[in-house]
Amino acid sequence: MTDDRKTRLDALAVTLIVICCALWGLNQVATKVALAEIPPLMQASARSLGATLLLLLWARVRRIPLWRDDGTTIGGLLAGALFAIEFGCIFIGLQFTTASRMAVFVYLAPFVVALGMPFISRHEKLRPLQVVGLVAAFSGVVWAFAEGFGHPAAGARQWVGDALGMAGAVLWGLTTLTLRATRLSTAAPEKTLLWQLMISGIALAGASWLGGETLHGMPTSASLLPLGFQTVIVTFASYLVWFWLIRHYPATRLSAFTLLTPIFGLLAGVLLLGEPVTARLVVALLAVVLGITLINRS
Repeated sequence: MTDDRKTRLDALAVTLIVICCALWGLNQVATKVALAEIPPLMQASARSLGATLLLLLWARVRRIPLWRDDGTTIGGLLAGALFAIEFGCIFIGLQFTTASRMAVFVYLAPFVVALGMPFISRHEKLRPLQVVGLVAAFSGVVWAFAEGFGHPAAGARQWVGDALGMAGAVLWGLTTLTLRATRLSTAAPEKTLLWQLMISGIALAGASWLGGETLHGMPTSASLLPLGFQTVIVTFASYLVWFWLIRHYPATRLSAFTLLTPIFGLLAGVLLLGEPVTARLVVALLAVVLGITLINRS
């Protein structure tokens, strides 16, 4: 594949990012199922470290140099740290707020990217019509998850979880900006992914240990299979594709597509967990499609 940067998303980019969003939405179901037997930070660490091993094997087979000094150390350490803290905020925040509220706040990340990218690349400044599209897409996400707001379960400290969700969104956006603003923007996708998986895996393992997480028995296939899906398909394969896309296509427009992820998550819940299809979901899908269309207009 060519290393030339593109100013617009082509059919290949759109296809890949939609597939990634579908996998990330399905990942929420896999994570929820595995949580029955594997604690959250331990689970996150296991998938990062497992994907690290797969990535090292992939690079060895394809003879991709990962340990060469290419000036990515500072950017890699920063991106990996942001990635780890982001997951820490999300998992801790879920102790105080509902999952539906957390999903809304986490998907503020595209706004962070949209606001930050003009400082990195003058070609990625959003025009007024694209701003309308971004707002429309995010409004669709809010509308889809608003049904869960009527049953808050966290009590007086819900604001703590909400704040951590917003912090997670900022960290996700800053991670994307770091990939574009540092030497990672010219590094191989495998090198970019290695930094994030390796640093986050180690950091999350330490956080799990410090938090006293333990297994309450030998995990069964009911949790190991979802963990395997997260490790191989999501954390290794889809993230590798994502970082390749970030390197070759406009980050702002790619980030707008990530708003599809919670919609795919709802669809996965309907198909796999028997959750009902509602009018809000249909309206949200239409809003997201409209928003993405406006964002990617010439």
